[in-house]
Amino acid sequence: MAGSEPVGGLPLIREAFGRTVRLVTSARLRDAALAPLADTPGELDDLAEIEGATSSRQIAEDRGLAGLDAAELVHGVPHARFINASFAYAKPREPGRFNPAERGAWYAALDVATCLAEVGFHLTKALADAGDFDAVVEYGEMIASMSGVFIDLRTDPGHPALDPDPAAGYPAGNALAAWARGEGHNGIIYPSVRHEGGTCIAALWPNVVQSVVQGAMYRLTWAGAPRFTVETL
Repeated sequence: MAGSEPVGGLPLIREAFGRTVRLVTSARLRDAALAPLADTPGELDDLAEIEGATSSRQIAEDRGLAGLDAAELVHGVPHARFINASFAYAKPREPGRFNPAERGAWYAALDVATCLAEVGFHLTKALADAGDFDAVVEYGEMIASMSGVFIDLRTDPGHPALDPDPAAGYPAGNALAAWARGEGHNGIIYPSVRHEGGTCIAALWPNVVQSVVQGAMYRLTWAGAPRFTVETL
């Protein structure tokens, strides 16, 4: 870890993380959904071409999307489709803490407990909005290394981007991320908003995410109440 220096009022740090964890739903870890419909490799290629016409990831890889240039995406590296998908599948009209609605980011943490707390919080909110706290969801770890220059908010937990209220924190976070991308910085390190003591990283460019491997699987269960349980599979 190199010493940090404030730039534009924000501390920058050059750091290498040998192991970070991101959780993705188990549905994304399974074989292609179209595979059972094909009897031959040729048919599967044809179906894949049809699927690609509506796949944000494949469209982004072929010709880019608004806010995401095809040249930014990675190819020929382990789990490239997961990396690219995290940037291509942003939620329309719904930005994240450090990404706008038209461009995603790779959100990870230093510990899976932090990932589970973050994912669990957002799923609990979605269930509350739906009025039904009965759900079972499985997630898999995507373990990756990262290195480079990051904005470091660990010494500034009161930064507006870390406001627990998305209506306040997300616009501030997006402004910070836009500035960071403009300066060519790799991402943002920040204290978890949903898991006390946890550390999160938002990688702002696909090539920041390195050496991805799949890790453990977890099952999150809601049984009629906001509190959920976690089971390692």
